[in-house]
Amino acid sequence: MDYSIKIGGEAGQGIQTIGDALARVFARTGFHVFSFQDYESRVRGGHNFYQIRLSDTPITTFRDKVDIIVALDRDSVTLHEHELTDGGRILYDSSSIKAKHEGTSFLDIPFEKLALERGGDRIMANTVATGAVLGMLGMELTRLITIISDAFAKKGEAVITANRNAAHAGYEYAVNNCKTCSFSVPGDIAGNPKLLIGGAEAIALGAIASGCKFYSAYPMTPSTGIMNYLASKEKEYGIVVEQAEDEIAAINMALGASFAGVRAMTGTSGGGFALMVEGLSLAGMTETPVVIAMGQRPGPATGFPTRTEQGELQFLVSAGHGEFPRVILAPGTPRQAFQLTNKAFDLAEKYQIPVFILFDTYLSDTQWTLDGLDAGTARRQDYRLRGDAFKNVSTYKRHAFTETGITPLGVPGDAGHLVVTDSDEHDEEGHIVEDAETRIAMVEKRFLKKMPLIRREIAPPFLYGDHDPRLVIAGWGSTYGVMREVVDALSPAVRIAMLHFSEVFPLPLRERFDYVQFLMNAKRTVCIEQNASGQFSRLMRAETGFEFSAEVHRYDGRPYSVEQLIGEINGHLGRL
Repeated sequence: MDYSIKIGGEAGQGIQTIGDALARVFARTGFHVFSFQDYESRVRGGHNFYQIRLSDTPITTFRDKVDIIVALDRDSVTLHEHELTDGGRILYDSSSIKAKHEGTSFLDIPFEKLALERGGDRIMANTVATGAVLGMLGMELTRLITIISDAFAKKGEAVITANRNAAHAGYEYAVNNCKTCSFSVPGDIAGNPKLLIGGAEAIALGAIASGCKFYSAYPMTPSTGIMNYLASKEKEYGIVVEQAEDEIAAINMALGASFAGVRAMTGTSGGGFALMVEGLSLAGMTETPVVIAMGQRPGPATGFPTRTEQGELQFLVSAGHGEFPRVILAPGTPRQAFQLTNKAFDLAEKYQIPVFILFDTYLSDTQWTLDGLDAGTARRQDYRLRGDAFKNVSTYKRHAFTETGITPLGVPGDAGHLVVTDSDEHDEEGHIVEDAETRIAMVEKRFLKKMPLIRREIAPPFLYGDHDPRLVIAGWGSTYGVMREVVDALSPAVRIAMLHFSEVFPLPLRERFDYVQFLMNAKRTVCIEQNASGQFSRLMRAETGFEFSAEVHRYDGRPYSVEQLIGEINGHLGRL
């Protein structure tokens, strides 16, 4: 069983309300769920949609074909009717969209009329539509009613009852008027209810599990979801969340909090990070740990504020004046987002460097089902020198030279020792210097000694598919899900594998897995990227000398579906 549902309409029509409710019902029933959104950067109007895929087997991306379309406006019919599968249905309210459609694929449901009659308010039309979809699928309303009760608990029993009645109205109408519908969904499947989680939420949870106590940011899509989630947990976990006046202030606040002794983080998008760059170099010079969540969207300038792209990898690799270490982690799933955020905090504190979590709008807005996230596996070692351990140190120099380049990170005010640093070049105690000898020693300490140690921490790419393939597709970040399903789809006909890089800079050493040789052994290699210039393939070529046989680029702000990527790769299969 594998169904896709698309809810389309204008911003402000409650598309996300219907989509979220359905996704939660499917997840609580035990299905595997994948959802994503496509929306314009406006509060009202435009054309938006929310697409949900549910299956009784694991899924990691979306498909082009849709089984049920809930059309809240005319555009949703004209733009998406061709996507309907054989036997699929379009649900719409003719009185609301002021149009009547004939044919077996259309089901005219009076959403607003039923909402008024059974709920008492046309605002409940979305609840009617949600109930109607569940009725068409043959699922029970029990879980939707529980979700309604939880969502409106603070508004009182009358509101809960009205929405419950509206859901039943839509459900009954669909059951009674879609006798030929062929959808068949079991009420319960083997397994427990699943965790439904998005990329931004997973990053925030990873920060909480890592002991983050300070987050500062200026709201900017697609990173705002991280700030919103952390703000909702401020009291519960003792986190200070500060909405800064701009991104310059945001990164400097995070650096100040980190210097003062707590784990700190900031988040932004490309345009906001452009303002953070000087602060990034300050972190490099002062060896102050900081985690930066960098959400990619199409640029330059404001670009497509709500669309997706992988256009900032090279920006992060080279950002900041001067030479200093940094790590770039690029999760491809919410589970990776959780785990790599935890790794980002650990590496930042251990090596006293800036670490990036590089994601994009697609990963931020998608929702996946997981069996759970085990916060108990999160690493939370305190690398700071504090308390009695700090007091018992006879002398302390913030930037003392060591064999590894790593100096104990003392917490100011936690002992009688003075903790000093400076944005100018400085000596071991942190005071400004001008001499060449100290400069050479400090560059070696901060950069040349740390980098070999950092490289050993970087995990090799994830290999999925044939271990002796003729075709290898490679990618990074959010291309994980679609590449994996493409491998599954093509593997019966061709020996194919994928390499997914989630720790992209510095590139992994080849001791644990010689991924370059693995690529060289294949007859054809294709790098999949959501940008115009092939930023990761250029990084691979520069760092390893390896050049992919071919590259597939997409840069229209939309992600690849399984069918679209298969179409791109089919052109390369004839060359095997």
